[in-house]
Amino acid sequence: MNYRLAICLALAINVPSLALHSQEVPIPAATAPQLDQHENGTKSEAALTALSKAHPTDPMPLARLGLLEARQGHLPQAIVFYRKAMALKPNMPGLRLNLGLALFKDGQYKEAIQIFIPLLKSQPPSSPEKQRLNVLIGMSHYGLAEYAAAVPYLKQAADHDVQNLPLLLSLAHSCLLSKQYPCVLDVYRRMIAQNAESAEADMLVGEALDEMKDTSGATREFRAAVQANPKEPNAHFGLGYLLWTQLQFQEASQEFQAELENTPDYPKAMLYLADSDIKLNRNEDARPLLERVVAMEPTNSMGLLDLGVVYAEANRKEDALREFKAVAALTPDDVNVHMWLGRLYRSTGNYSEAKMEFDKAKSLNRTTHDALITVMSSSHEKDKVSSSETPAN
Repeated sequence: MNYRLAICLALAINVPSLALHSQEVPIPAATAPQLDQHENGTKSEAALTALSKAHPTDPMPLARLGLLEARQGHLPQAIVFYRKAMALKPNMPGLRLNLGLALFKDGQYKEAIQIFIPLLKSQPPSSPEKQRLNVLIGMSHYGLAEYAAAVPYLKQAADHDVQNLPLLLSLAHSCLLSKQYPCVLDVYRRMIAQNAESAEADMLVGEALDEMKDTSGATREFRAAVQANPKEPNAHFGLGYLLWTQLQFQEASQEFQAELENTPDYPKAMLYLADSDIKLNRNEDARPLLERVVAMEPTNSMGLLDLGVVYAEANRKEDALREFKAVAALTPDDVNVHMWLGRLYRSTGNYSEAKMEFDKAKSLNRTTHDALITVMSSSHEKDKVSSSETPAN
């Protein structure tokens, strides 16, 4: 509260898509212009491969093979061809940028940055390519969870594209995750200037306030976000989570349910709705939700623990023991799982095992709730930063 990503940015955040789209630079076909009419499918690939073998010192066939593979979404293959072409002619027009784009789309962000930085330095100050490279470098750092490093590049890009809301959100998330709160508030003002009823802006400030330990202020902003747009992804979840941390489980459960009405397959919303149900003594309502969460995310320690609690309180001791052991293997420093294991062992007369678990619990400190941005980001870690750049057709 790494694409890693809450707000990371789901906010979950959830990495926002950018209005700038990456597109490979066409490679001139000077050696074989007749191939243009066949530049798709296996015929073109076979012809280019044959041409490369016939002219092993000519980088063009390799570069065009890379372009062909990239346009088909075969990024590892494209990277291999681009690198081979660069070994023959490092300054071939468009080749270095295409390699960087392929690396970026393939999630190889460190390597992409190494390509993009020299290209950025070679661009005139106001060129469109400089703007594009600022976005790519910034989002590469974002994908590496290097949020402070992402900020200056995304800020330059946002300053030159003031109406680009996804870009502003990416900048805001980077500022927030690197604890640059004045930057967050500056972006918030820019978003409000575009839309005074912006749910995204309200959520942004809410997350910042939560990070600054102003829970009441964060709750207020998420209420405003829900009011501004009840369909805004994560708005109900964020409000529900803040209420949950304040032990307001009845209202929190209503918000988690509202989030599920918007996004039915949202594991985090199911998980916290189920946990709220447990707190409200509605275990039978919680059980199917938790079983679904665990089926979707078998290593979700909170889901496993809560499911174990539901089984234990239903006297399904073997099922409970299975879930608790799974949690202990995943999070051995969790006080709660050792307490529940101790109770379970004691209830079955296994007093030596019970004592061991209670002793483990006593030696551990209870952890506080995660920040909202952490919870929201972890729910969307499966989202790729590279989804912010649409492949060329």
